[in-house]
Amino acid sequence: MTRGAAGDATGGAGPSGEQGGRPAAEGLARVLLTRVVEPGDEVAGRWLRERGAVEVARRLRDGGPMLTGVTANRWSGLCARAAQAEPERDLAVARAAGVRFVWPGEPEWPAQLDDLGDARPTGLWVRGLPSLRMWALRSVAVVGARACTEYGAHMAATLAAGLAERGWVVVSGGAYGVDGAAHRGALGAGGATVAVLACGVDRPYPRGHTQLITRIAEQGLVVGELPPGDHPTQSRFVLRNRVIAALTRGTVVVEAAYRSGSLVTARAAQRLGRFTMGVPGPATSGLSAGVHELLRGEAMLVTDAAEVAELVGDMGELAPDRRGPVLPRDLLEPEARRVLAVLPAAATATVDDIALSASTTKDDAVARLYELRSLGYVERHDDGWKLTRQAMISVRPGAGAC
Repeated sequence: MTRGAAGDATGGAGPSGEQGGRPAAEGLARVLLTRVVEPGDEVAGRWLRERGAVEVARRLRDGGPMLTGVTANRWSGLCARAAQAEPERDLAVARAAGVRFVWPGEPEWPAQLDDLGDARPTGLWVRGLPSLRMWALRSVAVVGARACTEYGAHMAATLAAGLAERGWVVVSGGAYGVDGAAHRGALGAGGATVAVLACGVDRPYPRGHTQLITRIAEQGLVVGELPPGDHPTQSRFVLRNRVIAALTRGTVVVEAAYRSGSLVTARAAQRLGRFTMGVPGPATSGLSAGVHELLRGEAMLVTDAAEVAELVGDMGELAPDRRGPVLPRDLLEPEARRVLAVLPAAATATVDDIALSASTTKDDAVARLYELRSLGYVERHDDGWKLTRQAMISVRPGAGAC
């Protein structure tokens, strides 16, 4: 849904108008509900599915009859919040801040969020010009520890930049640490990034990232479930992570301790059937312990953007083969390599011994030895043969392994 198609949910049409054949009352009711019910409330989600947003909002505003699944006290509290909600005012504030409201069934709504079932967002407040639906189609979440190491920040920025260069949208939570590094990496590469906040999108949080989030809004998208001006809480951070997981094709965890919100995102991605990936770190680092636990399960190990794109991308988006440098001995024929492998370094060996050890004939051994001598691998001493000093290091088993 573009700004022009947002209708009453962006203040572009009056509350009595219609958008795309759908009554404007639907959007207005959902705006009210973002002020009343908490993100991820599955009971409220069931109400919406069974009765529709207009009916649910009407009952809450009128104080009854009570819907099922909540206690009388809980219903009373929801009704009190509904009585104080001012959806028209929220829309006006949003419009002034360049924010629009999108909800399920609208053209800009990302259909993959419907995988959350009754826990899907009532609607999303979106700040920024691009289409959220289009950007979400080719997006990857990059998340991790707030108090990350230099290694974690470097890996997050490098991964995000590489993904952005490949045309992927990088999604994260706008927080300190890995999140911020991922956003900056994507922006630095001239790519696309989306910040999913646990507060009103007109209220950047954390405060130290005001400039970053403002830049994301100018070049990308800032998204959240909560209405303008609403504040974050610990539970809202946790529930925000399910949106990040559902919105994207896969989640990469760069650094995370055993108790980390990033692991909540990864596990939500697993439940939703999305790709879950982890970047390995030092075995001694507590900030990599949670990632390593993921990797012991169903998560895939990744080290760069090409490997991420291979997993989440379309057929044919393959990462390059990883291999060490090609050494001269790799170009030898198998028979010559067998002869080379049995030659001693500190002593000489006769042709008969070499042929026996290499499981070949004496004539073939002689031919191979002269071939190897021309390449500088072996030298002859009277009736014996041995490795040259130059060849000793390169042909020993495990050479160069460190």
